[in-house]
Amino acid sequence: MMYTIIDIETTGSSNKITEIAILKHDGTQIIEEFTSLVNPEAHIPPYITTLTGIDNRMVANAPTFSEIAQDILDITEDTIFVAHNVNFDYNIIRNSFKELNIDFKRKKLCTIRLSRKLIPGHQSYSLGKLCTALNIDVFDRHRAKGDAEATVILFELLLAQEQAETVFKNFLKPSSKEATLPPHLPNSVFNTIPNKTGIYYFKNKKGTIIYVGKAKDLKKRVLSHFYNKSDKEMNLCRETADITFDLSGSELIALLMEDAAIKTHYPEFNQAAKRNPKAFAIFSYEDRDGIKHLAYNTLKSAPNPLQIYYSITDCRQQLEHYCKAFNLCPKYCHLQESNSECSHYLINNCKGICRQQEMVEDYNLRVTEAIESIKNSRQEIVLKQTGRHQEESAFILIKDGFYKGYGFIDHTEQIMTTEDLEPFLIPQHDTMHTQKILQSAILNTKIVIKTDSIAV
Repeated sequence: MMYTIIDIETTGSSNKITEIAILKHDGTQIIEEFTSLVNPEAHIPPYITTLTGIDNRMVANAPTFSEIAQDILDITEDTIFVAHNVNFDYNIIRNSFKELNIDFKRKKLCTIRLSRKLIPGHQSYSLGKLCTALNIDVFDRHRAKGDAEATVILFELLLAQEQAETVFKNFLKPSSKEATLPPHLPNSVFNTIPNKTGIYYFKNKKGTIIYVGKAKDLKKRVLSHFYNKSDKEMNLCRETADITFDLSGSELIALLMEDAAIKTHYPEFNQAAKRNPKAFAIFSYEDRDGIKHLAYNTLKSAPNPLQIYYSITDCRQQLEHYCKAFNLCPKYCHLQESNSECSHYLINNCKGICRQQEMVEDYNLRVTEAIESIKNSRQEIVLKQTGRHQEESAFILIKDGFYKGYGFIDHTEQIMTTEDLEPFLIPQHDTMHTQKILQSAILNTKIVIKTDSIAV
């Protein structure tokens, strides 16, 4: 069996190769070598130069990847691709070939995962610390050839272990997830993740939460991260050393749990989810003629908001509903800004306030009724949800239009009023994200329980 032990250096975030070393090994010794600087055709940041010693000047006249691609294909043909954190090196090389319209596929082995299995008990399995613990000399650390040569010594040590043959065969099986899982994530941790609904936490070596996600099927969703070859996912997996989870029962509660966890931990890889959605609001005011208006604007510019939405379209649709329900004027609901008299294509039941054909007092009375209707709609609502197991139910509580939290209740408990829910409530913060999540859920759910009739 032939192996190629490989190490690369890159530009960092753009993941362009700056140096590559490939040492072909027959299971006993090195029989062929290929090492080269590579012109990444991209800028090398100063912090990478500080780490590797490779700067833009050094690679200016080096061959590009396309110029050495055939050499790499030739030396790795019919070999097993071996690296310390193999998914990182393998995926970057494979993506580089993909840019050349070449499909690069090799069986692969990770010396981090092999080391965890064959020489367990070490505090760290990074190449530098593992080599120090095993008295392996590393020359030219963070250069491709130096790291590859150290990996060869480690690889030979692993081949010499008593269970090596069995472990190597198991890792090379097509059904094995060993080459798919992040190098620092023990297989036993992944195996504990259930095929249930909830949220999951990716943690680094220090135990810091670096990513939070939600899923209907936790195990399936977590595994999908490891197959994703985007730069973000590769960097996430490279740092992941542990995964924990919390069951939610329902997808809606999982969404709310995810939002709360992101707001609490501010994970490095959840950047997009940290941004608050833009909010709009319906509000009321009285003009200089004493006519009451219903209007909409951004939440920041809406005094005493009556209802909050997360799109202008939703605001307009709700105002159209109030116009029809209470015979209001589209002009004074700001559905028409330019016309002196209303002429809305959908709403034609205005009684003439815009044409001075109706008393202001009569019109304002209907506007007041609409406002009262809005306020009365913000009553206590319980959203009944699926529990985490068959013996329980779950609920989400909304009071006066504000999200109060969620909870889980055993089927043996008798719940008749909202006060009965209090001991089981897990209090949560009401945010723009939770409002947006719940607004959508209330519009679409078939299981909304008003608190005048509760049976959870």
